[in-house]
Amino acid sequence: MQLLSLLHRWTGGLVGVVLAVIGLSGTVLLWEDSWILLDGANDAPASSPAELARAIEVAIETAPGLSRVTFAGEEIGLHQAIYLDGSGAYIAQDGTVTDRWSGMWERPELWLFDLHHYLLMGEAGKTITGVLGLLLLAFTITGAILWWRTRKTFRFRLWPARYTASAIVRHHRDLGVVASPLLLVAAATGTMMVFPAISSTLLSPIATADAKPELPTDLASVSEHTDWTTVMASAQAAYPSAAARRLMMPTTPDEPIAIRFRQDFEWTPNGRSYAWVSPETGGIVAKDDPAMGDAASTVVEKLYPIHAAKVGGFLWRIAMTFAGLALVLLGLLASWSFWRGKFSSRSTKFLSPVESAN
Repeated sequence: MQLLSLLHRWTGGLVGVVLAVIGLSGTVLLWEDSWILLDGANDAPASSPAELARAIEVAIETAPGLSRVTFAGEEIGLHQAIYLDGSGAYIAQDGTVTDRWSGMWERPELWLFDLHHYLLMGEAGKTITGVLGLLLLAFTITGAILWWRTRKTFRFRLWPARYTASAIVRHHRDLGVVASPLLLVAAATGTMMVFPAISSTLLSPIATADAKPELPTDLASVSEHTDWTTVMASAQAAYPSAAARRLMMPTTPDEPIAIRFRQDFEWTPNGRSYAWVSPETGGIVAKDDPAMGDAASTVVEKLYPIHAAKVGGFLWRIAMTFAGLALVLLGLLASWSFWRGKFSSRSTKFLSPVESAN
């Protein structure tokens, strides 16, 4: 038990601040739809192929090198265009460009997303966040084990009663055990998204062979002659009752246009239903319907909406907000008291998860 306590204490002291950063950025992103206050943000989303085609045309006219357009939805009534150089634009339902930016630092939701997912470090940062998710799982489990011996002194507090070593330890262990179920959910879903191999291994008993469609590589390029209304209408015909959520331009000139839809049974806001369309003819060349997928892919599709509180309504969002803020307090106070203790004459007493309550 002493070794477990030592590992918990030292590892928490080393990574607590980074976990707090992830917790705070994630919490702010949970309420993204509430603080994007641009004109048109609360408009009802347009859904007809002609209206969506107009948004695509405006996005193309606004700047060269269009990468994708995420269509307006229930969370925000603006279309978001992203370009290859990292710039972007918000487009209102009437075709007005309500905001333009040249890089992610000009839009808080963009750099907060990058901070939460990549720690502003690209793919290397994404791997680090995955490792931190595994550590959070370990912290939550070991913290509950260490708490059990002191359970009779449990008292839930949102903030330490005093700024003493013992008070911070009591707050840390009691808050941690209350938040542990939610922290387990957040850590598990986040880690499985970052490391698909983990989810593939865990879900292998319910997985079946799922061949992805082969996409043609000899199509004509997108040009000024591309009829975007025809493109959107053809794609919509592949999923008549689904909502078009995102259009992705071909990465090479001979590839099809990809369009994502969200069907009624999907939890992911942008859906996982794909239709690929020829830029020249507007005809469907391939589709990937998750309704035909296996049970494992169904579970994987639920990871992000659970993690980001895109399902469950207001109560689940409040629950995940509590989890995020709890992680901030647990991480910051753990690191602060640990390192303060290392430079204090009483260092052996700071942040000891099994310190006596007396």
